[in-house]
Amino acid sequence: MSFSFEVTDRIADAPGRAGVIHTPHGDIETPAFVVVGTKATVKAVLPETVSELGAQAVLANAYHLYLQPGSDLIDEAGGLGRFMNWPGPTFTDSGGFQVMSLGPGSARCWPWTPQASRTTT
Repeated sequence: MSFSFEVTDRIADAPGRAGVIHTPHGDIETPAFVVVGTKATVKAVLPETVSELGAQAVLANAYHLYLQPGSDLIDEAGGLGRFMNWPGPTFTDSGGFQVMSLGPGSARCWPWTPQASRTTT
């Protein structure tokens, strides 16, 4: 199955709309309640409870995941969803804000960041 978006309702005389994002891991009705799982966990909430609370997807930060637990552990677990014990859709943002804002010496840096020339891996 591929990704697609289906408009299910529109607001007359306004740009607002509701719809469904179809993903290989499940559908997300929009507008959606999406929780943030820093370092692949929603703090103080079990994965089963995330769904019970009405969340349709989990958002994670790619930079935080890169730092900890790291891509090797996530790969060993079978991917981010399995690592988190979350069967539904997941999103990751780039983590670019954290890379650029945390400054030199805050953590490992990718070679293309300004901090890389001043920070060792």
